[in-house]
Amino acid sequence: MSEIPGDLKFLKSHEWVRIDGDGKATVGISDHAQGLLGDLVYVELPNVGDRVEAGNACAVVESVKAASDVYAPVSGTVTAVNASLSDKPETINEDAYGEGWIFTVELEDTEQLNDLLPPDDYAELLENDDH
Repeated sequence: MSEIPGDLKFLKSHEWVRIDGDGKATVGISDHAQGLLGDLVYVELPNVGDRVEAGNACAVVESVKAASDVYAPVSGTVTAVNASLSDKPETINEDAYGEGWIFTVELEDTEQLNDLLPPDDYAELLENDDH
């Protein structure tokens, strides 16, 4: 099982968020999620300026096996997208918590972060999923 960075918070649906400071946060999918999906072949990104709602689908990752919605862990306005994923979706497979980020968002409500799973709880969720 891969290391889960300590500075992330997670949704049960395997999205992560990293607080960047200055009211912004970066969003991606977990290493566990990319492992389940297999080799990614396509990423549908949100648009800069889109408003995303916590818990709602805002992007799609597609592998040779399946397409999967990416849910926003927090509400806010998309400030940047990882356009390099259009040409190299496999970046998520290679570096889910780094270069494989999907988009950044300007947070509307930092309280929403309290509803997300800290890394230890997420690791526990994954362990329980495996049984």
